[in-house]
Amino acid sequence: MVIPLMKQAADEPGTDEQAPLRYGADWAGGAACAVEARRALRALLAHAPCTGRTPVPALLAIDAELVVSELVTNAIRHAPGPCGMFLRLSDDGLAITVWDTSAEQPVVRKRDGQRFGGHGMHVVHTVSTRVAVASLGVGKQITAYLSTAPDVAPDVGAVAMIGGEPAA
Repeated sequence: MVIPLMKQAADEPGTDEQAPLRYGADWAGGAACAVEARRALRALLAHAPCTGRTPVPALLAIDAELVVSELVTNAIRHAPGPCGMFLRLSDDGLAITVWDTSAEQPVVRKRDGQRFGGHGMHVVHTVSTRVAVASLGVGKQITAYLSTAPDVAPDVGAVAMIGGEPAA
């Protein structure tokens, strides 16, 4: 199920122009597609100026596409069954949440130029200001936060705490 941009509700009633913009999609097992997820992200970010918001900086949009690609691709590769994505753009930043049916916690591996693959979660942590993982009744959800504030840098120190080993 996909929630079209024009049918979204603000978090609070009223005509607050700065209410968060939201988008959600649920995919049946095997139906998730990273391309579709990136298109949805681009549509949400393109819609932001139509609501009176400042356009999202290009570098943030690129980082957000990377995060969406990595999280959705991981859900497709590592979790059987359905998965979903929820995007929330507010004055503070962009929250990208992807849920899946695997209870296995993501691992941030050390960088290794000789390894093919396995770098996705390191990349997500590198470009995000914060990443949170929550267990669900069945599966888990991962939320990556990207700040729209120009002076907020990603919390690279948090990378070392995920997976129990330094990510450097």
